[in-house]
Amino acid sequence: MSWKTVKLGNIATCIQPGPFGSQLHNSDYSESGTPIIMPKDMIDGKISHSNLIFVGEEHTKRLCRHQVHAGNLMVARKGDVRKCVFITENEEGWMTGSDCLKVALNEGTCYPRFIYYQLRSPFIGRWLEKISIGATMPSINTGLLSSIELILPPLKEQKQIADILSAYDNLIENNQKQIKLLEEAAQRLYKEWFVDLRFPGHENTPIVDGVPEGWKKDNLGGICELKKDTVSSGQVSRGMPYIGLEHMPRVDFCLSSWGKADDVTSNKYKYAENDIIFGKIRPYFHKVGFAINSGVVSTDSFVMKANDELWGLLLMTVFDKAFVDYTYKTCKEGAKMPRADWKQMEKYELLIPERSIRENFEEIVWNITRRIKSLAIQTRSLAEARDRLLPKLMNREIEV
Repeated sequence: MSWKTVKLGNIATCIQPGPFGSQLHNSDYSESGTPIIMPKDMIDGKISHSNLIFVGEEHTKRLCRHQVHAGNLMVARKGDVRKCVFITENEEGWMTGSDCLKVALNEGTCYPRFIYYQLRSPFIGRWLEKISIGATMPSINTGLLSSIELILPPLKEQKQIADILSAYDNLIENNQKQIKLLEEAAQRLYKEWFVDLRFPGHENTPIVDGVPEGWKKDNLGGICELKKDTVSSGQVSRGMPYIGLEHMPRVDFCLSSWGKADDVTSNKYKYAENDIIFGKIRPYFHKVGFAINSGVVSTDSFVMKANDELWGLLLMTVFDKAFVDYTYKTCKEGAKMPRADWKQMEKYELLIPERSIRENFEEIVWNITRRIKSLAIQTRSLAEARDRLLPKLMNREIEV
């Protein structure tokens, strides 16, 4: 059987947006129930299960036509219209958000995961951006998405191609799970030693005014330098890494995603490998991490360099939820959104341990983050290899 070109609408049994504001109001959201998938939850082709919003059972029943099922796809309707995720059994019965489009496919004609990989390809992504409506907030609708042209091999070959690409995704997912476990280990260590004060030898260390003997109080400004090396768009070299807020995941402290500086016209700050970057806009989004390369970063972030071999303590302090909450409470109120205030941030109090504890902590955190960095680089390489392979499989340069 030959390969053919089809429109997405011809192989879909349903393409529809989530409930609009008149059907579901902010007041209908609850702390538990059925999760609603929003574009913000769509990260690297998967759905993040943190920071979800929910609706209760009565709204789920009322809006059941907007529920998603394993094998469905979901595309962002507004904003970054290149976003596409594959619904797994883990999201069975969840609901489509108002800014998303649900796609249910005819599985007798096509293999859903094969279609998912095509929709995530750079070519389709560029096409979706091209046909989207709106200058400030790109958006697509059911008709535009239905008109997307796709390549459709015989069903057996669709599955074979999808299985090859899925093998890369499985390796990526395993790496991401390892990274998350390592991050959690570092967080537990920080809490145990610096919050609960259960550090090695704590049983025999007197506490005086809340400070273990040999330790001292300091503030954030005392252990790091705020870097403000500004460069204009004309000063960056071609292809230089650029980290914007859109490249900074929530509650992950390894910054392994970036774009190109020459694609951004605004001024930027320089950063070096291992500098710590904190997203200043809406700090409750918890966008903070360490850089695994050097480049430039949006001026909507702070760039911090640790002093006196206190890199691990700085990283874990600014990543800690207590610090993130503090930055939000002490924000400057911007015209449109709250911004973290460095003058308040640098006043944040912390404890500096005596030398042996400090060196022990720094060595453990450094070894953890070195392993995280290695996994992150490997993951990025796997994703790039998968993305290079995709068009070759689609163009039949590589036979399956």
